[in-house]
Amino acid sequence: MRKGFLYGTLIALSFSLMSAMCSSDDDGISDDNSQQIAEVENIAAAGLWRITNFEDSGQDETNNFTGYEFTFASNGELTATNGTTTYTGTWSISADDDNSNDSSSNDDDGTDDDSALEFNIDFSVPNTNDFDDLDDDWDILSYTDTVINLIDISGGNGGTDVLTFERN
Repeated sequence: MRKGFLYGTLIALSFSLMSAMCSSDDDGISDDNSQQIAEVENIAAAGLWRITNFEDSGQDETNNFTGYEFTFASNGELTATNGTTTYTGTWSISADDDNSNDSSSNDDDGTDDDSALEFNIDFSVPNTNDFDDLDDDWDILSYTDTVINLIDISGGNGGTDVLTFERN
């Protein structure tokens, strides 16, 4: 009888230890990326920016934005001006909705990054305007105090768009 009790206790203890060691987040990355979102928002809102690279499905269209300075206001307003023409819109940083904790799911840029962020841009322009090409929920590839690198893979045709902002 004592042997059965000891065996049962060991099994119960083993299950307790296994469940305590398991985690719902296998990669150790916190799903709360609010600190990273605030960091990117602060970087973008500090200063004037210019587009130094814009590739639309492999085609270099950077010249469409030459001379424009972009301002990302802390209230979410986005302004692009070249001194004579001004376009306004909105911007925000958010967690990438395409990500999940399932390691088999990939982000739009082909990565398994649960902490991925999106740089959302929306200009109020007709779809024939060059600035409409910037309207998207761009995946943030990298960022520093002076450079923000973005990418988007189209769900329709699979084309890859690349956008780089550099601080003036």
